Amino acid sequence: MTDPVIVWLRQDLRLADQPAFAAAAAEGPVIPVYVLDDETPRHHRMGAAARWWLHHSLASLDADLRKLGSRLVLRRGKAHEQLAAIRREVGARRVHAMAHAEPWWRNAERMVAKTFDLVLHPGQYLVPPGSLLTGSGRPYRIYTPFWRALNQRMPPHRPLPAPTWLDAPSFWPSGDRLDGWRLLPTAPDWAEGFRVTWTPGERGARSRLTAFLDRAGVYGECRNLPSLEGTSRLSPHLHFGEISVATVWQAVAEVGGSVGVFLGELGWRDYAANVTVQMPDYATRNGRADYDRMAWRDDLAGLRAWQQGKTGYPIVDAGMRELWATGWMHNRVRMIAASFLVKHLLIDWREGERWFWDTLVDADHGANAVNWQWTAGTGVDSNMFVRIMAPLTQSPKFDAAGYIRRWVPELTHLSDSAIHDPAARPAGYPLPIIGHQQARARALAAHAALQNA
Repeated sequence: MTDPVIVWLRQDLRLADQPAFAAAAAEGPVIPVYVLDDETPRHHRMGAAARWWLHHSLASLDADLRKLGSRLVLRRGKAHEQLAAIRREVGARRVHAMAHAEPWWRNAERMVAKTFDLVLHPGQYLVPPGSLLTGSGRPYRIYTPFWRALNQRMPPHRPLPAPTWLDAPSFWPSGDRLDGWRLLPTAPDWAEGFRVTWTPGERGARSRLTAFLDRAGVYGECRNLPSLEGTSRLSPHLHFGEISVATVWQAVAEVGGSVGVFLGELGWRDYAANVTVQMPDYATRNGRADYDRMAWRDDLAGLRAWQQGKTGYPIVDAGMRELWATGWMHNRVRMIAASFLVKHLLIDWREGERWFWDTLVDADHGANAVNWQWTAGTGVDSNMFVRIMAPLTQSPKFDAAGYIRRWVPELTHLSDSAIHDPAARPAGYPLPIIGHQQARARALAAHAALQNA
């Protein structure tokens, strides 16, 4: 019998438009393998919210594989070591996998290639990160020209169909039980809001895309209004690869209206990966070296108030509480909350990056790092530090009253006009931990000191 072929899975947990599965299925018996590798990523090991999602996504994929005569093999440890151990058990010599952009996965790919015939397939992004080059032959670092160049390569490929059957090996390697990994919270079980909000897995991703098609044409008008369901909520499904970005693009591109704004967000996802491929430590190092001298404040009390949604700024607190309850936060509110941490509290953006990494179900290495550095003004392409979002202005501007009522129940009884900045604080809701004008002046002074140093 033909030697079995391994499909090494990471953030590509689907069957449709999954080129690694398509290639392996054409070669012989297939062994799908997921390795929970907490060692290779080191300080960027998967956060708690993402682990909740992973559990359910793996369970969904295994159920789908069993319908095709296959199953998912689970192993835990360093990816290259576990794959090598499987080789010793079953004699597999070839591995098909989708190419990833995260620095730890690129390192792991190099290690796997020392033992196996490793075949890497594109498809995690619209184009392979780093493949779009400027006139001088270098990858782009600025979004606008990157987006123009990306558009020249669009539309992406037509999605591949899912396999209808996968030949099983004559002998299956040993594997772990998913429950044994203890990815789900138990004491306490903080995931109730996750369960009512999300359906991880390929079917959940397709359902989410179908629901979005009805409003994709007004995305540009509604995406900044947190009280509406104006965004796609596809980000965790895209992060875990339960649906391909090409599938999403092809589905929405002809909707019309302002769907082009949404396509630009898909382009931003590609851009973020493009930046972090060039700068693998972008999640921990300022894109602009002069900000290494920035006098960030060591303010544990302020950080805790921000994390817990107790800053006294309703729009910020609503966002942080939504994050804790559901593992997700509305995109406009993410910007407001991030700006508040960096500029109102003058806390290093890396503290926010770490918190989001642990609490977001869509915690993506490239997007998380690039978005935080864009807000902080420290990135290679970013907002200016001196542009400081005013939460008390942003909240009514984007009609966030209903959103605040949902996530800050202490303020439910207030009118639309009063809820953004209550003059009288209800019992249990704090006063602002710092005034806006005071915070703005402090941030501008810190920036001026940096410029004059």
